[in-house]
Amino acid sequence: MVTERKTRNGIPQLNVYHFDETLASQSRWLHFDEYNLEWLDYVVACRAGEKLWQQYDIVEGGVANDNVIDTVEDYTMGIISAEQALGQLRYKPVNHQLCIINQSVINRCLRFIEAVPLTPNVL
Repeated sequence: MVTERKTRNGIPQLNVYHFDETLASQSRWLHFDEYNLEWLDYVVACRAGEKLWQQYDIVEGGVANDNVIDTVEDYTMGIISAEQALGQLRYKPVNHQLCIINQSVINRCLRFIEAVPLTPNVL
């Protein structure tokens, strides 16, 4: 797992972590392998204010980003059916995300490895 941030001197820094999936697998983990009806309904419900994520320690799957949000919104507004939405999403690349919701999972399963300063030629 990798994150990026800028230090006080303005130099971007890449933080590298080890994520222990074996320990994490003991958590309440919702995993979406692909854009499917379960994923679509979950995203729509969460965007409508339902707090489905509170049932889990980790939620993993495709990001509802700019690449797919128009399709999700068309489905939400009833412009297209779930089948049509999934048909459109089939051609979209899945931008994968892992959301760790529970701090105890972070404490147990995430270990900092190193911080790597990024030079302009690395960016």
